[in-house]
Amino acid sequence: MTQFKPGASGNPRGRKPGTLTKAGKLRDAIAKDLPEIVAALVEQAKAGDVQAARLLMDRALPALRPTAAPVAVPLGDDLSQASGAVLAALTDGSIGTDQASDLAGVLSALARVKEITELESRVAALEQKK
Repeated sequence: MTQFKPGASGNPRGRKPGTLTKAGKLRDAIAKDLPEIVAALVEQAKAGDVQAARLLMDRALPALRPTAAPVAVPLGDDLSQASGAVLAALTDGSIGTDQASDLAGVLSALARVKEITELESRVAALEQKK
């Protein structure tokens, strides 16, 4: 026999709304002094403190992502030939693994669209026969 009934909470009253956790209390304490903390970090960064500068940069700017130049890969109409073309471009170094992965994802989505379209036409043909 189970201790708790299905669908019933083990703590029906739960935590009261607005109750602060230790982390919440800490955030509130820091929030009061945040402008001064940021100003001090900026001054330290300007004075040459690399860690302060890095902290500010990490929080203020998004991380840079590698970008690759667009590459033309002859995909054609046949998805299996297109997959082969992507693999060939990857193996000969024309595209990187990230681009090959992106192209494989696109080909997978195209395959699903083609499959759904084909199934819709089959269902429509069966419905017309009835």
